Amino acid sequence: MMYHRSVFNLAYVKEVQATMLVMPYDGMELSLIVLLPVDGVDLRKVENNLTFEKLMSWTKPDFMRSTRAEVLLPKFKLQEDYDMKSVFQHLGMVDVFQGGKADLSGMSLERNLCMSECVHESVVEVNEEGTEAAASTMVNISCDSSRGDPRFCADHPFLFFIRHNETNTLLFCGRFSSP
Repeated sequence: MMYHRSVFNLAYVKEVQATMLVMPYDGMELSLIVLLPVDGVDLRKVENNLTFEKLMSWTKPDFMRSTRAEVLLPKFKLQEDYDMKSVFQHLGMVDVFQGGKADLSGMSLERNLCMSECVHESVVEVNEEGTEAAASTMVNISCDSSRGDPRFCADHPFLFFIRHNETNTLLFCGRFSSP
């Protein structure tokens, strides 16, 4: 488990019977958001009641409470490659993949260029040292043996999100179902 003790934003979301944790990354540009159902509450109940608008309202400063807490998250690594060509074509970007039709003159003086493939790779990792998403790294983790702070222990299924704080854009989302 990754262990960290610091001041975090926490909230209990009565609507879905879950606790929400927001952990900022270095520089405060990104945050890891964890939505952990109360023990015994099925993760599907949380998922079925979740919308982007609700998630954003639950993470507003007036909903959350800033408190010193112990946080334990399981170690995991999720890595996925996505073939974006079919996604772009479905969205109507067809010509860019066809020789003779693609206009990439703004990128190169070379003629008859077209995109042959487009692959997106994403990586989210939580380990003893913290959490990493793509090239963003969270603050260093230190072990403090004092007790008394609230404890956020993700020892059962939860949802997680990585958010760009300034724009409230979700960059990653995932479901951890077997801690």
